[in-house]
Amino acid sequence: MRSVHINSFVRLTRSVPELSLHRGEVGVVRSTWCAPSEVFEVEFHPLGQDTQLRALLDSDQIEVEDGPLFDERRQRMSTETQTA
Repeated sequence: MRSVHINSFVRLTRSVPELSLHRGEVGVVRSTWCAPSEVFEVEFHPLGQDTQLRALLDSDQIEVEDGPLFDERRQRMSTETQTA
Protein backbone atom coordinates (compact mmCIF):
# COMPACT_ATOMS: atom_id res chain seq x y z
CA MET A 1 0.00 0.00 0.00
CA ARG A 2 1.21 3.49 -0.84
CA SER A 3 1.78 5.94 2.00
CA VAL A 4 -1.09 8.15 3.04
CA HIS A 5 -0.34 11.87 2.81
CA ILE A 6 -2.31 15.09 3.10
CA ASN A 7 -4.39 15.56 -0.09
CA SER A 8 -4.20 11.83 -0.94
CA PHE A 9 -7.44 10.41 -2.35
CA VAL A 10 -8.45 7.40 -0.28
CA ARG A 11 -11.22 4.81 -0.44
CA LEU A 12 -12.98 3.33 2.60
CA THR A 13 -12.20 -0.35 3.09
CA ARG A 14 -15.21 -0.83 5.37
CA SER A 15 -18.37 1.08 6.23
CA VAL A 16 -18.68 3.52 9.13
CA PRO A 17 -22.43 3.20 9.82
CA GLU A 18 -22.52 5.77 12.63
CA LEU A 19 -21.43 8.41 10.08
CA SER A 20 -23.47 6.98 7.17
CA LEU A 21 -20.26 6.31 5.23
CA HIS A 22 -20.19 3.22 3.06
CA ARG A 23 -17.36 0.94 2.00
CA GLY A 24 -15.90 2.16 -1.30
CA GLU A 25 -16.60 5.87 -0.79
CA VAL A 26 -13.77 8.20 -1.79
CA GLY A 27 -12.47 11.03 0.36
CA VAL A 28 -9.46 13.32 0.65
CA VAL A 29 -7.00 13.25 3.54
CA ARG A 30 -6.97 16.71 5.16
CA SER A 31 -4.71 16.10 8.18
CA THR A 32 -2.87 13.43 10.12
CA TRP A 33 -2.85 12.86 13.86
CA CYS A 34 0.03 10.98 15.45
CA ALA A 35 -0.79 10.68 19.14
CA PRO A 36 -1.59 8.34 20.73
CA SER A 37 -1.75 6.46 17.39
CA GLU A 38 -1.73 7.54 13.75
CA VAL A 39 -5.14 8.45 12.35
CA PHE A 40 -6.22 10.46 9.35
CA GLU A 41 -8.84 13.19 9.07
CA VAL A 42 -10.63 12.42 5.81
CA GLU A 43 -13.14 14.70 4.10
CA PHE A 44 -16.07 13.16 2.26
CA HIS A 45 -18.77 14.75 0.11
CA PRO A 46 -21.75 12.36 0.43
CA LEU A 47 -24.07 12.05 -2.58
CA GLY A 48 -27.10 14.29 -2.42
CA GLN A 49 -25.64 16.56 0.24
CA ASP A 50 -24.24 20.05 -0.18
CA THR A 51 -22.05 19.72 2.90
CA GLN A 52 -18.85 17.91 3.66
CA LEU A 53 -18.30 15.30 6.32
CA ARG A 54 -14.97 14.75 8.07
CA ALA A 55 -14.02 11.58 9.90
CA LEU A 56 -10.97 10.42 11.85
CA LEU A 57 -10.01 7.03 10.44
CA ASP A 58 -7.35 4.41 11.17
CA SER A 59 -5.00 3.30 8.42
CA ASP A 60 -6.81 -0.06 8.21
CA GLN A 61 -10.08 1.74 7.33
CA ILE A 62 -8.69 3.41 4.19
CA GLU A 63 -6.51 2.67 1.19
CA VAL A 64 -4.83 5.12 -1.13
CA GLU A 65 -6.77 5.25 -4.38
CA ASP A 66 -4.72 4.28 -7.43
CA GLY A 67 -7.49 3.75 -9.96
CA PRO A 68 -10.57 5.75 -10.94
CA LEU A 69 -11.66 8.03 -8.12
CA PHE A 70 -15.37 7.50 -8.51
CA ASP A 71 -17.44 4.46 -9.33
CA GLU A 72 -19.79 4.41 -12.32
CA ARG A 73 -22.86 5.08 -10.16
CA ARG A 74 -21.41 8.33 -8.83
CA GLN A 75 -20.29 9.45 -12.30
CA ARG A 76 -23.74 8.67 -13.75
CA MET A 77 -25.54 10.59 -10.98
CA SER A 78 -23.25 13.57 -11.49
CA THR A 79 -23.92 13.59 -15.24
CA GLU A 80 -27.68 13.33 -14.70
CA THR A 81 -27.60 16.25 -12.24
CA GLN A 82 -25.66 18.45 -14.67
CA THR A 83 -28.09 17.79 -17.55
CA ALA A 84 -31.25 18.29 -15.47
